[in-house]
Order: sequence, then structure tokens, then C-alpha cells
Amino acid sequence: MNRRNMLFGTAALLLASPARAETFEITLTDEEWRAKLTDLQYEVLREEETERAGTSPLDKEKRAGTYHCAGCDLAAFSSEQKYDSGTGWPSFWDALPNATRTKPDRGLFGTRTEVHCRRCGGHFGHVFDDGPQPTGKRFCMNGAALVFKAA
Repeated sequence: MNRRNMLFGTAALLLASPARAETFEITLTDEEWRAKLTDLQYEVLREEETERAGTSPLDKEKRAGTYHCAGCDLAAFSSEQKYDSGTGWPSFWDALPNATRTKPDRGLFGTRTEVHCRRCGGHFGHVFDDGPQPTGKRFCMNGAALVFKAA
């Protein structure tokens, strides 16, 4: 590889994935997040990992209530919008107003839409266009990113 190819390759990577600085109401140091969260919560919320399908008890949760961000306790999803998607992750057809934000998640298999907490930036999961009406959306969330509070 010559210098010109390396420079063009680096420039192409930088242009293809622009850094997006987003600020959040709640910001903690890495050490503070680690002290506050379990290992799995930290991996999912702060490192954008995905829990194994079928491992979260929240997938089978049927009671009325609200699902909150495990990082900052912001109410994010209602049990009224929850449904069984058959994927092994808690799924919702919508989020509560002003609870989430999205951003492109570019990977080896294309671009998905990441969903994160609008208050602390914690990674919840991804949203897809194959859900039920009335939105047609499937918010496929990691149970480790959420805490359920019964009504």
C-alpha cells in the first residue's frame, strides 16, 4: 500500500462516519457509571453491547407499568406499547414522548437505527420498521438497559 492509497482510505473512513458530539443532561465518568451499574448494564448502556436473546426477564413481563432507563431512571416505555415480537428481547411499538433519541449505527451488515436515552445517552437497542400498527415500529430493547416499575 502506498501513501496516497492510505491517505484516501483514511479520508474515506472519516467522511463515511462523521463524529457526532451529543450532550446529555446526566453525565458521569466511566468510573461512576461502573460503580452505579451491574457489569451487564454497563456493557449494554455504555459500550453498546447486546444481551443474549431470551435472557431478560423483562421480555416476559406482562404487568402494567413503565420501563425506565437503568442508568438515569428516565421513564422510557409504557407497558401499553409493549408486545411480544418473538425475538427474545422486550419490544415496544413506540417510546414515551421525549424519552429517546436515535442515531445511525453503521456496521458490517449495513446501517441500523440505534435508540438511546435522551437524558444520559445510555444505549437501549435498535428500532426497526417491522412492528405492529399504529406505528409499524419495533423498538427492540435490551432488558439490561431498562428497569420495570409496576403501576
